[in-house]
Amino acid sequence: MQEYAIKRGTDKKTGKSLEERIVSGIEDNFGLKPEKKGDYYVITYGALMSMQAGMGSGGKTLLIDSESDRNADDETILDTNRRFRKYLDYVTGFSSKERSKKMQKAE
Repeated sequence: MQEYAIKRGTDKKTGKSLEERIVSGIEDNFGLKPEKKGDYYVITYGALMSMQAGMGSGGKTLLIDSESDRNADDETILDTNRRFRKYLDYVTGFSSKERSKKMQKAE
């Protein structure tokens, strides 16, 4: 399970709550309607056998649990990774570079 911080002011900037961004981000970036299972939204796409996305403590973080298909071809893997990065950019409000810096500081 990976936890991602949410950039302050992202709700106001997008006009959507974190939960709304979790769902609309999946729909926009993966072209799928997520299935709600408990507190998580679940999809299967490309090289992702399963991806679960939900809100962390106090609605201030995004929790992602994913399982990869190790038998996927390179093109599918690249497409899935590109879509996943765009999804994280949209939901968290941080770019890949900003998320990487935050992860390095946390360690």
